[in-house]
Amino acid sequence: MKQQVLYKTIDIDGVSLFYRQAGLPGQPTLLLLHGFPSSSHMYRDLIAALAEKYYVVAPDYPGFGQSSSPDISTFAYTFDNLSTVIERFIDQLQLEAIHLYMQDYGGPIGMRIATRRPGLIRSLIIQNANAYLEGLGDLLEPLTAYIQDAGPANEARARYFLSIDATRFQYLHGAGDASKVSPDSYSLDQYYLNRPGNDLIQLALFRDYGSNIALYETWHQYFRQHQPRALVIWGIYDAMFIAPGANAYTKDLPGAEVILVEGGHFLLEEHHHFVAEQIDRFVAAGV
Repeated sequence: MKQQVLYKTIDIDGVSLFYRQAGLPGQPTLLLLHGFPSSSHMYRDLIAALAEKYYVVAPDYPGFGQSSSPDISTFAYTFDNLSTVIERFIDQLQLEAIHLYMQDYGGPIGMRIATRRPGLIRSLIIQNANAYLEGLGDLLEPLTAYIQDAGPANEARARYFLSIDATRFQYLHGAGDASKVSPDSYSLDQYYLNRPGNDLIQLALFRDYGSNIALYETWHQYFRQHQPRALVIWGIYDAMFIAPGANAYTKDLPGAEVILVEGGHFLLEEHHHFVAEQIDRFVAAGV
């Protein structure tokens, strides 16, 4: 019987967290952590492709997608705090032996959880998510400047990343066939970005992004000590998280499998069937 995707919410310390769920508990668990400026919607096709064999869970972070967006005066929009919320989400759903899929922002959120609780993690599946300086492209310079100096001039440059032009660019740049990228994807992301007050949420996370870079060596130590199984799938035409960031994982995870895909930052728009096949092969090989 084809597994239906369910759309649920759960209360995490007063925050209403939305998530997509498919498959059955008892099957291998996949936790999908989304990137900026998206939500679990970016995984819609991948979830459908994996639901027959896996228990798939994909939450929206606070301030993203269908989850609630507490005001910045009452909720700390930092990567530390988002990782804490997702860790509590994991505990409430009693997820164990997790195959952790991370894209973009999902990387620093997931890596914090993995380093705190390595026993939860069965494997890492990394898609255009940085843990090495080699992966930071020149296109990120305005955000780097904003981290260093959050004055009005740098804020104005950082705000470009909240625009429809930037959102559309993230989806279309590097795509092999733009006609395969649904405009609903970047239009929906932009709808969420345009909600009143969401700009302040995103700017807070931009300013906090330097905390991720500061933790890179901690994550490398986790890799070296625990040697988690890792599959790295990377869109080689991503202009922000560039391809050298994929191969860099093998410095500390020599057993990691790296697959470079002819795609961009949101390669699942074109290649979700291929990625699902690679996940299925990778997970089966570790059983």
